[in-house]
Amino acid sequence: MLFSSLSFIFRFLPAFLILYILIPARFENAVLLIGSLVFYALGEPVYVFLMLASILTNYAIARAIDNNYEKKGVRKFYLILACVFNIGLLLFFKYGGFFAGIVSDIAGEDVGFPELTLPIGISFYTFQILSYVIDVYRDRSLCEKNVIDLGAYISMFPQLIAGPIVIYKDIRTRLKERVTKIDLASFESGIALFTVGLGSKVLLANRFGQLWDTMAEMGYENVSVTAAWIGALAYTFQIYFDFNGYSLMAIGLGRMLGFEFPQNFNMPYIAGSVTDFWKRWHITLTSFFRNYLYIPLGGNRKGRIRTYLNLFIVWCVTGFWHGADWNFILWGLYYFVFIAFERLLFNSKEGLLKRLVDKVKAAFIGGARYRIVRFIKNIFTHTYTMAVVITGWVIFAITDLEQVGVYIGRMFSPLIGEDGAGMDITSFENSMYVWLICGILFSTPLPAKLYSKVRETPFEAVILLAIFWLSVVQLADGVYNPFLYFRF
Repeated sequence: MLFSSLSFIFRFLPAFLILYILIPARFENAVLLIGSLVFYALGEPVYVFLMLASILTNYAIARAIDNNYEKKGVRKFYLILACVFNIGLLLFFKYGGFFAGIVSDIAGEDVGFPELTLPIGISFYTFQILSYVIDVYRDRSLCEKNVIDLGAYISMFPQLIAGPIVIYKDIRTRLKERVTKIDLASFESGIALFTVGLGSKVLLANRFGQLWDTMAEMGYENVSVTAAWIGALAYTFQIYFDFNGYSLMAIGLGRMLGFEFPQNFNMPYIAGSVTDFWKRWHITLTSFFRNYLYIPLGGNRKGRIRTYLNLFIVWCVTGFWHGADWNFILWGLYYFVFIAFERLLFNSKEGLLKRLVDKVKAAFIGGARYRIVRFIKNIFTHTYTMAVVITGWVIFAITDLEQVGVYIGRMFSPLIGEDGAGMDITSFENSMYVWLICGILFSTPLPAKLYSKVRETPFEAVILLAIFWLSVVQLADGVYNPFLYFRF
């Protein structure tokens, strides 16, 4: 069930909130668990049993780790068991067909792997389960003795499907000690965030998605340079407003229920480097890989070669986590190259050009020339970053590697000696320009700054009502309404 659906907005959510508010405080987590399982079952009736199995198995394993506090070998055994169980399920359901295809190609015959529907949100809740068990093993989190409370954390419907990834120790206090009544200020803030996220998804992401789909309908080989860049820019906006919108809705729902989920996006398209982009995009995923993969591998503590090897592993896993296709692995490696490049040249400790850049800054600091140089530098770095990001989204969006090459070839055809002819900008509706301007505008901090000026005034209610009404009208008309991160 999509948050951006009439059935969720007008049926499931009101019914759940009424029950959640009316029941005694000691039953809140039980209602949250049951409601989350019902929510999941409405979309995946069979896989709700997989969810229950994951909850019970990891509850038992974490208890076993906690009960064997003095026995390091036993604790490590149970940790390995948890990793094998959880990652094994993820590999089987999400990547089984991919690996079977590789084996079939090598063997020259079909190995007969069954076609399985991907359990919704399995990539996200698997990471949450693993983070909990690992933190119990590391003594960074208390072991949860109440299976209902743990189940409520793992299956919590606001962030079950697409995050943000929530670490158990960060919300344990709220899970245990929420107020008995809904806090009106938090509830109102949650409604506002949910509404803004809904508008981001329905009014912006869906529109850009239609523009991107036009590229596939026309055939990537039939687009001009300009049209190819417009299409890539449309997907760049689609995935941002889609995923950020869903994250805002999740955070808003969390606040309605008394939880504070972590921020997942921080204006990623204003980044001044690829490294900076990944500090702003899908923040909870980046944090998870840093804390539970990069640092355990040794991080940057074991020399330069080991650091780059660790980065290589992390970005291979990051790409593969997003999907069971070669384009996702290529996408991960693509970002490894640029992040390693930036680290090699500009890292504060080992950057080859760091000293030169510092000398240039020092030479111009304190005057008008410095401001001009800084302005030019900002334009250059932002242009470079966005060119990398937009091209990266093409690799991400198109699963056929041959077609990836075709599309990127059209984008850069003047540089490789092709004519770049084909479907041009006259093939799009004139409204396209308005939407692209909106995409650029709403990717900057300006709308948030303007919105902050009308907070807690009648204008805020008017704006939110307008966003909600326009979104509902669009949904009632049955418009194009995909959700990109369902496949992850």
